[in-house]
Amino acid sequence: MARISAVSLRHIYLIRNNPSRLASVFLWLLVDVTLWGFISKYLGSMGQATFSFTTVILGAIILWEFVTRVQQGMMTGFLEDVWSQNFINYFASPLRLIEYLSGSVLTSLATGLLGFLMVIIVAAIAFGYNILIIGILLLPSLAILFVFGISMGVVVSGLIFRLGPTAEWLGWPIPLVLSLFSGVFYPVATLPSPLQLVAKIIPASYVFESVRAVVSGQSLSAAIMAQLLIAALLALIYLASAYLLFLHVYRRNLENGSIVQFSAESF
Repeated sequence: MARISAVSLRHIYLIRNNPSRLASVFLWLLVDVTLWGFISKYLGSMGQATFSFTTVILGAIILWEFVTRVQQGMMTGFLEDVWSQNFINYFASPLRLIEYLSGSVLTSLATGLLGFLMVIIVAAIAFGYNILIIGILLLPSLAILFVFGISMGVVVSGLIFRLGPTAEWLGWPIPLVLSLFSGVFYPVATLPSPLQLVAKIIPASYVFESVRAVVSGQSLSAAIMAQLLIAALLALIYLASAYLLFLHVYRRNLENGSIVQFSAESF
């Protein structure tokens, strides 16, 4: 546990020593939620809408931003170690791979929750949106989305580890691409049938469909709980698969010497 805390503490020290890093944690969140808050208010003022755009859209945006921050928190934590040429130093110590990843998960959890708290306060003050309208469903939804975000972050870190530092450009747009199939902005039924099949293998799609049903007035039924169960199982499968992928890349890089591209001498 001490080694996990040490990895997490290093990431926190990086933020403390250079507060501009906070922009990646809070600024994008603040801009996105404010932007979508005003868009929701504008749409709600048009026509004869019988429901609140703010309730339907802003809550989904806040939850998806939580996923995005968690994924990018994992990725940037790994990139910080690559950019600072510190990655090999970790594994010259007794630190194990699972401990390194766990430390990054701990930091992502902390920054993700801080960002989440900030935006729900902003949404409440600026737009009168109360995230608690989701009810008890909020807790399992956050847990599932967190696991899914961590999985994406580990996969992207594995790709960077395998393909080299320039592969970071693959990581930034991934949340945006997945949002197309996750039912964040619209119900999954809006998608063409082939794309709905893609949505069925994305845990977030079950979460957003469940949240949308609850905020639309449906009670917490067995069908909704079944959707969350499927989402949780998928998220855990992805998490295990992501770890195995990263472990495979790590061992491969050790065996063929590719890990030296992350050493100080290679920069």
